[in-house]
Amino acid sequence: MFKSHFNLFRQTTFVLISFSLWFFKSEAFGQSAPFTSKQSFDANWKFEKSDFFNAESVVFNDKAWRTIDLPHDWSIEDLQGSAGDSIIGPFSKKSESAGATGYVMGGTGWYRKHFTLKPGEAGKQISILFDGVYMNSDVWINGKHLGNHPYGYTPFYYDLTNFLNPAGKDNVIAVKVKNLGVNSRWYSGSGIYRHVWMMMKNKIDFTEWGTFVTSPKVDKSLSTVQFQTEVENVSREIKNAVIGFTIFSTKGGKVVSGKINTKLNASGKTVLTKALNVARPDLWSPKSPHLYKADITIEINGKLISRKQLTFGIREISVDATYGLRINGEKLLLKGGGVHHDNGALGAVTIDRAEERKVEQLKANGFNAIRTTHNPPSEQFLNACDKLGMVVIDEAFDTWQHPKNKADYHLYFKEWWKKDLRSIVLRDRNHPSVIFWSIGNEINERAETDGVDLATQMVSLVKSIDPTRKVTEGVCGFWDHPGVEWDHSANAFKPLDVAGSNYEWKNYESDHQKYPERIMMGTESFAYEAAENWSQVEKHPYVIGDFVWTAMDYMGEAAIGHNDLDSVKPMPASMWPAYYISNCGDLDVTGIKRPQSYFRDVVWDRSVIEMAVHAPVPAGHKDVFSAWGWPDEYRSWNWEGNEGKELEITVYSKCDKVRLELNGKTLAEKQVSDPAKLAFKFNVPYNPGEIKAFAITNNEVVGATSLKTVGKPFKLRLTADRRRIDNSRNDLSYISVEVLDENDQLVPDAVMPVNFSISGAAEIAAIGNGNPKGMQSFRQLNHDTYQGRCLVIVRPVGKSGAVNLLTNARGLQPGKLEIRVQ
Repeated sequence: MFKSHFNLFRQTTFVLISFSLWFFKSEAFGQSAPFTSKQSFDANWKFEKSDFFNAESVVFNDKAWRTIDLPHDWSIEDLQGSAGDSIIGPFSKKSESAGATGYVMGGTGWYRKHFTLKPGEAGKQISILFDGVYMNSDVWINGKHLGNHPYGYTPFYYDLTNFLNPAGKDNVIAVKVKNLGVNSRWYSGSGIYRHVWMMMKNKIDFTEWGTFVTSPKVDKSLSTVQFQTEVENVSREIKNAVIGFTIFSTKGGKVVSGKINTKLNASGKTVLTKALNVARPDLWSPKSPHLYKADITIEINGKLISRKQLTFGIREISVDATYGLRINGEKLLLKGGGVHHDNGALGAVTIDRAEERKVEQLKANGFNAIRTTHNPPSEQFLNACDKLGMVVIDEAFDTWQHPKNKADYHLYFKEWWKKDLRSIVLRDRNHPSVIFWSIGNEINERAETDGVDLATQMVSLVKSIDPTRKVTEGVCGFWDHPGVEWDHSANAFKPLDVAGSNYEWKNYESDHQKYPERIMMGTESFAYEAAENWSQVEKHPYVIGDFVWTAMDYMGEAAIGHNDLDSVKPMPASMWPAYYISNCGDLDVTGIKRPQSYFRDVVWDRSVIEMAVHAPVPAGHKDVFSAWGWPDEYRSWNWEGNEGKELEITVYSKCDKVRLELNGKTLAEKQVSDPAKLAFKFNVPYNPGEIKAFAITNNEVVGATSLKTVGKPFKLRLTADRRRIDNSRNDLSYISVEVLDENDQLVPDAVMPVNFSISGAAEIAAIGNGNPKGMQSFRQLNHDTYQGRCLVIVRPVGKSGAVNLLTNARGLQPGKLEIRVQ
């Protein structure tokens, strides 16, 4: 399929011009499109969470079902009925996967949608594209079974053309979704949780995912953009066509254009290639994520019959063990983190703004790289990474042939891995943010003969579709194979371009001695070892980055980062309410920084000094935390009831000394207590006021930080991330609710119920907080604060105008806020 000019792949350098399939209004290009080929199919579905006989039938009566818009995740919704205290919102003691998926319920659900074709749509080639359905979906059109798709994270589509009724007649799409058994190690969500699209194409048109854009040359003075696009002619006639290619700047100005005169084979596909030179290009990088727009057209007999519009970025990537990773010749150290796909209180739903905000939060806290653990992300997530300058490891699978859970993907792997891997690479290969493919994570058979053979096949398949990127995998130590030593991992690394290792920084230097050409990165690491991991990245060019587990908290894998007295113990099965969040993220599920994020700011030189106070520990005991956890620390000097008792204060800094003051009086000046952790430890009797730490280097103060005792809760303050949002179901406003004292200071230990009401052009989509064991409904109009905060997410309902949000809590001044939907 790919011609010889795509054999430009070299061991150390590869170049790519990438794009996102964003469909812009054609007027932005100064032309009118004859046909919009990809239309949202999200609105007005019928849904019921139950199994039904014959619900795929056209005559099935679905009038009593709920009407919803997609994307939709039924696992985040409040459970129906009452079971005493065993059900709390969406959480149930009877959850089959228990803490692994956050104590939520799966089950079987049905979706149905009625639609009619317009007269102008007759004769089109019509398909339906699902971006993601969790999991095991079956789809019918007008009673005709189209197929089954088991994997919950890959896109898929079906041709509807031959099964549709004439224009004006009712058609019915029916989708059965089965999330059954123990099939995931984290919160997956359930249902059609990503977007659905109706694709209408002419008899001569571009194929889906058939356009690939690369460059044989990237230079600041002149770059060559090379388009390869596939055109399908389903008619029985050979057609003479003109394929046009035009590149525009993001401001709309024309940069360059060209065309190809060609013959399109009858009843077949034609692959066409066109190179265009871009003078003085604006290159894409994490620091400057410049994007271009392109317009690709098909004309026959002077008539414009189809158009594909897209956004792309130009950039060159080089990587080797001698010089490390470079983008456009500039070295990049990957400040990375693993990120699961859920969106906190929204569940797994892919609302475009939720995906974008997640990337914004991570970027604002120093991350420049994300590993999409342990499955391919939504296209909207990658669009946000393209736009904001976040590089991505795009990961395919968490399991291959050997199971991690009884009902997981291993049941389908043999039949489906090639189809699923192809769809991932074809869809995502043109995003400039994607710099590596990952074929797996902690695979049981990773270093065995069958696993190495599989990895070799996967790498070969990936490079047959995209020869421009390196391939990696998250390889862990052999805790799942007792007695096997780390050296055996060499087998797993043989097929890979980049050796991704989980929690193995202590082996980097010895491995380099044995394998000097090996490129390494930490695909997972513990937050508490951030300084040790980052030291390896800074010292050694062959270690190109570190990805903490995790960048942001997520639902499921409940309490893997937790604290205990004296020893870390498993969470008791009888504990209820229970943890439902992992509690291991640098940021919590609402996007608020946790103590380890402030520590990482020091490690990454984003901050000179940070401070945290350890919660009081009962006499005779000590606080112990899990490998993924963090000391029970808080950025707070509110410890009422502990007056005169010693509290442990940890100051993080790379300076020579730290001086600590309480209420203006010097308490102590110390050198570093734990150099590996950049930690200065102090024991201070608690007295209210202000505790202040000064960073001292060469006997000069180079930085300071402080914590103050604040007053009692007095009022609520509402702050929106955006006061104006678009009239789109894909837009959101995230509104922080804070408990303040009389001096407008956050009360960091405030836990209290808040009531909400809303009026106008939006609804409350969800309410949540960062409490890892604070099980509550995300949909009811009341919610507790945690550490003085909670978060309300507002979503437009389909009209423009004002939105008024009001909050009340007993004894406090209410909070109110107006936003505009436009």
